[in-house]
Amino acid sequence: MRNRLLTISLILLSSFSYAADKTIHLTSLDWPPYSSKSLDQQGASVAVAKEAFKAMGYELKVDFFPWSRAVALAKDSGSKYSGYFPEYFSDDTAKDFVYSDAMGSGPLGFAERKDNSISWSTLNDLKPYRIGVVQDYINTTEFDAMVASKSLKSSVTTTDDKNLKKLVSGRIDLAVIDKNVMNYLFKTNPDLAKKANMAQFNSTLLEDKKLFICFKKGSQGEDLAKIYNEGLKKIDIAAIMGKHL
Repeated sequence: MRNRLLTISLILLSSFSYAADKTIHLTSLDWPPYSSKSLDQQGASVAVAKEAFKAMGYELKVDFFPWSRAVALAKDSGSKYSGYFPEYFSDDTAKDFVYSDAMGSGPLGFAERKDNSISWSTLNDLKPYRIGVVQDYINTTEFDAMVASKSLKSSVTTTDDKNLKKLVSGRIDLAVIDKNVMNYLFKTNPDLAKKANMAQFNSTLLEDKKLFICFKKGSQGEDLAKIYNEGLKKIDIAAIMGKHL
């Protein structure tokens, strides 16, 4: 009985430690200009999140990992992390996490080579083409379903910059990417900057995707989401995002 009570006490202390020291720990990935440990304020999305928590009297600390690891650590009940971000909305992800209110948005579409511009209106139009996707990224429900069913030909890699390198080298026809991320990488990645004039953003968007924090499922995650959402109301999201994009 003593061991059982000790275990319960430790769980409770862990669950509510954020309330005691006013520090929130989240994971993210290197996804500039939205998130990166090398950027001012660690990127646009991190700047928004920090200001929202600050408005509520909390300090946010963010650790950066490869995307799959960032999600796994946020989901792990034994980790110190209360969630991860920035994330797109997905019904599947909502089964395991509590979504915050939106913290801005980003234009999701395709990078393409200028000498191979592709016109399309429905995803079925893209069936002839080889499309680069990043492992474990959420895109749109229809697109991801068509990739999973192999209705669309896909080529998987682990990062956006690797995807763009495959595009400019001619190994894929399109690369799924956020427009702001594409522009940033072509400006700052030395290998890509040399070939920036070869690529452009396709004129048809997949979707203007809203960005969220995903908190751990449960009462603590629900509490943190409420705190964060209230903080978002107290700040100028557009101004903060615009400063860093």
